[in-house]
Formats: sequence, C-alpha cells, structure tokens
Amino acid sequence: MLGIVIKSTGSWYKLKLEDGSGLDARAKGKIRLKDIKTTNPIAVGDTVEYELESGGDVVYGVIKSIEKRNNYIIRKSNKLSKQGQIIAANLDLALLVVTLSSPKTSLGFIDRFLVMAGAYHIPVTLVFNKVDTYTNEETTYYNNLKELYESLGYPTVLTSIYDKAYEPLQQLASSIEGKRVLISGHSGVGKSSLLNAMLPAAAQRVNSVSVMHQKGKHTTTFAEMFYLNEQTAIIDTPGIRDFGIIDIAETEIGHYFPEIRHFMKQCKFNDCKHLNEPECAVINAYETGEIAASRYYNYLSILENKDIFD
Repeated sequence: MLGIVIKSTGSWYKLKLEDGSGLDARAKGKIRLKDIKTTNPIAVGDTVEYELESGGDVVYGVIKSIEKRNNYIIRKSNKLSKQGQIIAANLDLALLVVTLSSPKTSLGFIDRFLVMAGAYHIPVTLVFNKVDTYTNEETTYYNNLKELYESLGYPTVLTSIYDKAYEPLQQLASSIEGKRVLISGHSGVGKSSLLNAMLPAAAQRVNSVSVMHQKGKHTTTFAEMFYLNEQTAIIDTPGIRDFGIIDIAETEIGHYFPEIRHFMKQCKFNDCKHLNEPECAVINAYETGEIAASRYYNYLSILENKDIFD
C-alpha cells in the first residue's frame, strides 16, 4: 500500500492515503536511501510503501520503503556537518519568500537556494513579501533585484497580505495551480501568513519578528503539506536561517548560475573555475558588468565553501 507523506515530526509521519484519508505512521527500523546520507531519510512529499499495525485499539502505519524521488531540495544540515537535510521531495515549484528587512534576506541566501533548486531541476519564483513596509530606497532596491533575477529566468512576485492593490494571492494562486509547491525562506518573512491567506483552513501560527535581533521567530515547527484542491498542494516548512550547499562538485557550480553558464562556453580552458585564469570569459563579463557583482561574489563564496549565515 502506498501513501504520501504530508507531515513530518521527526519520529512520526502523517500519510495521505489513496482514498484521501489520513494515517499516522512511523518508520520501520532505519530507512536509508542509496547514496544519500541525510539527517531525515523520509521527507514531506515522499511516496512511501507502508503496512498496517495495531497497538491496543490504535491502528497505525509502518513505513517499509520510499519510492524513487523525482527531485528534492536539500541543504547542509548545519555549518559543521557533512550531512544533508532534505527539506521536501517531489516538487513542481518552489516559492522562496524574501524580505528586504525585518528580517533581511541576504542575496547569498537567495543564490544558494537557487543553485540547489537548479541542481534538481526545480523552478523557483521569488516572492518579495511585506511591500507595505518598503521605504523609497527599498522600492528602488527591489526594482533592481526584479530586473536582475527576471533577466536570469526567475519570476518575481511582489506581495503583501495587507495591501490588496497588489493582488498577491491571485498571482500566486495562478502560478501554483495544479502543482506541488514548496514555500520556503527565513523565519519571519511571512510564509505562514501567505499560506493562511491562500488557505485559511491551514491555520498556521503566525508570529512577529524579534525586534532586538531582527530575526524571525520559528512559528512553523514541522514540515507539512496542505491541499488547496486535489491537484494543488503547498508544503510549509520551518524557517531556514542558513542554506549550505551540499553534493555539488566544484566544476558543476557554475552551471547553476545561468549567466555564468552562458559565458563559460567562451573560456579558454574547459576546466576554468573563473577565479584568475587567463582569457576567462566569465571574469571578463563580470568586469564589464554583464554579470552582476553580487552574483559573481556569491558564486565565489560557494566555490570557496563559505557558509552565509544572515
């Protein structure tokens, strides 16, 4: 029997069964995926094979195996770890919720997320939230980011749950219809608020941002999938403070920066890392402004395996 993991609490899982009903389940022994070492072998979005067991008057599921994944989003579990944490599996789209302040989302975080999503062929839409709080300077900054990321093929949406003039929910609803979607970002950027606005029945807890530290408070404790309809589902996850790159070779990193991928074909050497090699087309494009400085610096940061924690 097969079920879809719609909630993970670490040791227990909620499954959506083929008849639409729910079932609490636990893993059988230590499930390990071939060639993948992760802190969480089972993730929300996984399709699993299970069998029924009973304990007293309670019937629950025991997960025996995990079906092959189409894709997944993975990050380094923490700065010192060599293991990864799978955020969600079998996705059609990821919404990365971004805020320019309270809390600030760094461009390094954005670019690392885009690299990992690109490595597993998951399209990303950048959702710039809390537009109602933007200063004139932040509006100008957003317009520059919109121009940059849309030129690279990443759609952007400007949202506020308080200002209906931007029609944020309609835009998002149109883009996610018929898809399984991950909604991700730092704590405090408004993921749960957006989810509640699109799906009030989700009733996710919403919390304020810590004024002292300007960091979000974790309001979503566990990853969980909510269905807008039979064909459309959103996976909400706890806020992510950092996003470490894992399982991508140095020689492959440039391929997940569209602008670097475009110019690297013109480099003199096939194994060019775009650091200080002669006749490097990527370095030349950066120096002439054809590659944004922030993007090139973030590429170097990933290449040098520097984690960004802001």
